[in-house]
Amino acid sequence: TTSHLSLTAEPEAWELRAGKPDRIASALDIMLEGPLGAAQFNNEFGRPCLTGYFRTFEAPSQRAGEIWGYLKPVMLAGGVGSIDEAYVEAATVPPGAKLIALGGPAMLIGLGGGAASSMTAGTSAADLDFASVQRDNAEMQRRCQEVIDRCCAVGDDNPIRLIHDVGAGGLANAFPELVNDAGVGGWFDLRAVPSADPGMSPLEIWCNEAQERYVLAVLPADMPRFEAIASRERCPYAVVGEATGEQSERGPRLLVHDPLLKQTSVDLPLTTLLGKPPKMQRSFTQEKRPATPFDASDIDLAEAIRRVLRFPAVASKKFLVTIGDRSITGLVARDQMVGPHQVPVADVAVTLAGFEGYVGEAMALGERSPVAVIDPKAAARLAVAEALANLLAAPVTDLSRVVLSANWMAAAGHPGEDQALYESVRAVGEELCPALGIAIPVGKDSLSMRTAWESQTVVSPVTLNVSAFAPLADVRGTLTPCMPAGTEGLYLVEPGFAGRRLGGSALAQCFGALGDTPADVDDAAQLKALLRFAGMLHDQQWATCFHDRSDGGLLITLLEIAFATRCGLTIDLGTESDAVGALFAEEVGFVVGLRDQDAAAAGRLAAQAGLRWSRVAEPRADERVVVDANGEALFQSTRADLERQWASVSHAMQRRRDDPACADEEFATIDDALSGLRCQTPYDPADDVAAPFIATCHRPRVAILREQGVNGQIEMAAAFDRAGFDAVDVHMSDLASEPSELGRFGALAVCGGFSYGDVLGGGGGWAKAVRFDERLRDAFARFFERDTLTLGVCNGCQMLTGLKDLVPGAAAWPRFVSNRSERFEARTVLVRVNDVSSPWLAGMTGALVPVPIAHGEGRAEFDSPSDHRALIGHNAVAMQYVDASGAPTTRFPANPNGSVDA
Repeated sequence: TTSHLSLTAEPEAWELRAGKPDRIASALDIMLEGPLGAAQFNNEFGRPCLTGYFRTFEAPSQRAGEIWGYLKPVMLAGGVGSIDEAYVEAATVPPGAKLIALGGPAMLIGLGGGAASSMTAGTSAADLDFASVQRDNAEMQRRCQEVIDRCCAVGDDNPIRLIHDVGAGGLANAFPELVNDAGVGGWFDLRAVPSADPGMSPLEIWCNEAQERYVLAVLPADMPRFEAIASRERCPYAVVGEATGEQSERGPRLLVHDPLLKQTSVDLPLTTLLGKPPKMQRSFTQEKRPATPFDASDIDLAEAIRRVLRFPAVASKKFLVTIGDRSITGLVARDQMVGPHQVPVADVAVTLAGFEGYVGEAMALGERSPVAVIDPKAAARLAVAEALANLLAAPVTDLSRVVLSANWMAAAGHPGEDQALYESVRAVGEELCPALGIAIPVGKDSLSMRTAWESQTVVSPVTLNVSAFAPLADVRGTLTPCMPAGTEGLYLVEPGFAGRRLGGSALAQCFGALGDTPADVDDAAQLKALLRFAGMLHDQQWATCFHDRSDGGLLITLLEIAFATRCGLTIDLGTESDAVGALFAEEVGFVVGLRDQDAAAAGRLAAQAGLRWSRVAEPRADERVVVDANGEALFQSTRADLERQWASVSHAMQRRRDDPACADEEFATIDDALSGLRCQTPYDPADDVAAPFIATCHRPRVAILREQGVNGQIEMAAAFDRAGFDAVDVHMSDLASEPSELGRFGALAVCGGFSYGDVLGGGGGWAKAVRFDERLRDAFARFFERDTLTLGVCNGCQMLTGLKDLVPGAAAWPRFVSNRSERFEARTVLVRVNDVSSPWLAGMTGALVPVPIAHGEGRAEFDSPSDHRALIGHNAVAMQYVDASGAPTTRFPANPNGSVDA
C-alpha cells in the first residue's frame, strides 16, 4: 500500500469550493485509515500484498501561493499473475451469443468517477466528488473470481468465450468494448441489468461504475453449465443481451432498449463510440527549472543520521506491512519481512508459479518523485534504475525477459508540468529503456495532480511509479538484506558515473532543502553492466546477501542489513573526503555480502564490467555501529539504538491506530534477546512420510470444504495432496442440496478465508448455516460421531468452535474473538507442538516451528474458567505461541492475538 502525503498540513482551515464547509481529511487520517481499507479489501479478496513504498513530501515552490506536495494522495495498486497460453487469445463470439453481467448489482455510485479523478481537487462540486465514490465488496469480487476459476478449470469446455472487467464508464464502456473486441454488434435489455435501486434512470443504470462486476459472452448451448457453476458459487449474474450481426453503414451497431419506458436508449454504430478520437495536442515553452544549491558541508553527521532514520520514506514501514496478508495462496516465496527478527527490508517480491517445482516470478518497485522538482528526467531514470536494482535481488539472469509497468502522475496544464511530463516520458520511453533492451508494455496515468482552494495551490511533482516483472527459473536463489553466517565483508558495487550528488535526497529534505543537482543515470550502458553483474553474482552463487541503494543512501543500505541480521558493523569509508556525500547520496548501486574466498574473483569481474567496487563494511558481533574515514571514527552507536530511531515512526503510527500496549511490546523486541524465529524439530522435514502410503495407491478422500468468501481452499488442497490424500472440492452449496455427501469422506478440512465477508463474526455465520438447517446439522453430527479426522483453519476453525455441541468431547473449546491489537495481524510466529494424542501431530512433539498467521480474530476466549481448566487438564492444547527460548509467551507480536496461556 502506498500513500503520497503532506505531513505538515493543517486541515482545520480548509473548505471545499462547493460552498458548504466540509473538512478535507488530514494527511495523518489518510495515512492511518487509507491503508486499512486497501489491506482489508486485498485480505478479503485473497491476494497477498508483497511489496510497496511510502512517500511523504512537501516543499516550497518558487511561485507565490503554491507549494509542492501530495494533498491529492496517491495509493498504488498492481499485481502479477500467470495465464494459461490457451486463454491468451479470445474464442469466437458468433451472433446469438448471450451477453452476461456477472457480479454485484448496479448502484447509484461511481457516476463520473473518471471525470472527478481527472479534475483539480477543490475545484469541483462536492456532489461530484461524493458521486464518484466506489463501493467496497471484496466478497462479491471473490465469488466472481471463483466462477471464472471454475470455468477455466474445465479446460476446453470453458463456457466463457470472452470476458471484460467493469471499471471506468461502467457497463456503458464494458459491454461495447466486449462486443467490439468480438467484431459483432450488441442488443441489450436495460431492465435486465441487476439493480439495487429501482429509482435509477436509464443513464444511471447504464453508466454507473459499481465495480466487482464482469461482462462476458457465453454460447446458448453452454448456458446450462455456466448457470450451474454460478449457482454453486452463489454468484449473481444476468443475461443482459445478445451478440448481433446487425450492421449499419459504419459497421456493427449498439442497441440498448428500455422496455419499462418503451424506448431505445442507445442506437449508434460502435465506431462512433469506440473510434479513435482526435489526438490531444499540448504545447509548452521550454524553461529551465529553478533550483537552489544544497550545502551539506556543515551538517553534523550524528544529527543527519538521526533525522534521516526517522524520515518516512526511509523509516520502517512495518505498520503498513503487518496489516496485509502475505501468506495467502501458499505460493509466496519472498515477502517484505526478512530474517529471524522479521524486519521489513526486502527488495523484491517473489511468488511460485505452482505447488510443484521452484519456477516463479519476481516483482519490484522504483520511484523517486521528489527529484522531479529539480530534474524530471533524472527522477524518471532513477525510478527505472531503482525498480531494476530491486528486482535483481532475485535470480534474474536474462534482462530481455524483464518488463516494466509505468504509472505516471502529473499536474498536466500547470505551468512547467507539461514540459516536465514530456521530458520524463521521453527520457525513459525513447532513451533509457530502449538502450537497456527492456519493454514497457503497460501503464496508466493520472494527469490532474493538483489541489486548489482559495488562494493556495498544492502541485505534485511528476511522479513515475515503475513496477518491474521477470520470470524466475528457481526462486530459491533470491537474496535478502540478511547476512548469513560466513559473510565476511560488504561491498558497494556502483557504475562509474555514481557521484556524491545530494539533490532531492532524503538528507536534503530532512534539512528543509532540495538542492540543484540530483543523482541520475548518466550512462545507460553502465547501468546495463551493473544489472548484468548482479546476474553474474547469482550465476556464481557468490553473494550471501543483497540490498540496493536508494532513499537514505549507502548508510541506510548498510544499517538495514545490520537490522535484519541483528549485528553490528564497522563502516570504513577509506580516504573519503566527503563523508556526508558518500553516506547519503542516493546514487545507483547496491551492496552485496561476500565470503573472503570469493571476493577477489567477484572484484575482477566487476572491474572487467567497468564498475566501481569497494569493501565498505564488516560485521561485528558486539552490535556496535562505527563509521570510520581516514583512520578516524566519525560516528559510533549501537544497532539497537539506531533501529529504535528507524522504527520510531512506524511505532508512533501503530500506537495511534492500534492497541498502544501491543505497539509498545513490539517496539521493545528491538533489543529483546528472546525475540526471533528458529526451527527445531525431532524429525527430518525433508522426509516424505506420505510416500509409503501413496505407494499403495490408497489415497483417503478428504473433503476440502469452503463457503462463499473463503479463499484458502487451493493451498489446503495442495497440502493434503502432498500428504497423500485425495482432495475433493466441496462447497456448502453441495451439502445444502445433498447433506449425505459428507458421509462419503473419512476426513474433513474446513478452509480459511473470509466466509460471508466476515460480516457475521468470522466463521460464526458459517456455523449458523449448519446449525439452523436440520438436515445439515444431522449430517455434521453423524460425521463427527464416526471415526473421522477434521481440521479447521482460520474461519474454518471458528466455524468448528461454533459447532462444538455437535463434536463429542468438545464442550470446553473456546471461541475465537478479535485480536488484542484490535487489528488484522499478518505475521510469522514461532509455535511449539505439545505432547497431545492428535493424529495430525504424531511424531512432532517438542518441535519449534515458524508458521505464518493472518487473522483478525484469533484470540481464544472461554465461556467460563472451568472450561479453560478442563482444556488444560485434558491435555488438549495442541500448540502454543512461544518465544525464542521455546517458552509460552503472551507478549505481542510473538503471541499475535493475546490468547490466554499462549
